[in-house]
Amino acid sequence: MATKKRPNERPRPRRQPETLRLRKLTPSFTATDLRRSMAFYRDVLGFVIGDEWRENGELAGCEIHAGAVTFMLGQDDFKKGRDRQKGIGTRVWCHTAQDLDRLAAEIKARGGVLDQEPQDMPWGDRLFMISDPDGFKFTFVQER
Repeated sequence: MATKKRPNERPRPRRQPETLRLRKLTPSFTATDLRRSMAFYRDVLGFVIGDEWRENGELAGCEIHAGAVTFMLGQDDFKKGRDRQKGIGTRVWCHTAQDLDRLAAEIKARGGVLDQEPQDMPWGDRLFMISDPDGFKFTFVQER
């Protein structure tokens, strides 16, 4: 349990060797059909499309934003095969202060199909699950 720092109290020395400290996490997903994925994240989930990248005039990738979070989408070059499965063994947990039931209803109204309807979990979180067109899995959690 973290304790509050008192005024004029010196910070504790950092663990040596110093451990990894991250400030931001930006997952990147490889899309089979980038435009389809962009439409899903924008039109179904509610992300905002940011910068787009082109290679030889062709759309190759983009940033997508939701609040303070950024994801990246990139067009698959199919060097590992056209039929490879994506998203296996990975789940991205997305925490929000928004009303989870309303968010899930809006996603469904925009054509999204939930993998799991909103429900309370035994450990206290309320969440729902959805997968993107390539099978990348997301869990949306309402902060309480």
